[in-house]
Amino acid sequence: MKILTRITALLLLFACVASMPALAQSKDEATVKRLVDSKRFIFVAQTMFPMAGPSRNITSDYDMRITPDSVTTYLPYFGRAYAPVLPGEGGINFTSTKFDYGMRPGKKGGWDVEIQPRDTKDVRQLNLHVNKNGYATLQVTSGNRQAISYYGYLDEKR
Repeated sequence: MKILTRITALLLLFACVASMPALAQSKDEATVKRLVDSKRFIFVAQTMFPMAGPSRNITSDYDMRITPDSVTTYLPYFGRAYAPVLPGEGGINFTSTKFDYGMRPGKKGGWDVEIQPRDTKDVRQLNLHVNKNGYATLQVTSGNRQAISYYGYLDEKR
């Protein structure tokens, strides 16, 4: 009976580990700085933190893509909306070609990136804090919705 219990426990442990998404490889500081300086990277969201309610793990491919001439976001949203949202316009989905991009060193290392899109209806500001290993936190400030934060990592432009 003990052997059967151990085998069942090992199989369950194997199933849990096999079903976990692959973790991002941490990057060296020079690579992360090059990505942030070049304005050519992808923020891959792994966890979202709404203002109200529990955090939620993100299981699908949601990201924010930065290039020197555009910002494209495809992110989920949970929270309170202060204005009606039309069907099909859920989430934080937009492409901006007119935006301000500011970067400065963070207080505890890493970098703080501030992006202000000027041609979107709702999103006013995107604050991205990137640590030296490439992990990052994104805070989205909106005019018609509660703010929301995401945790994830930077990846090279594909």
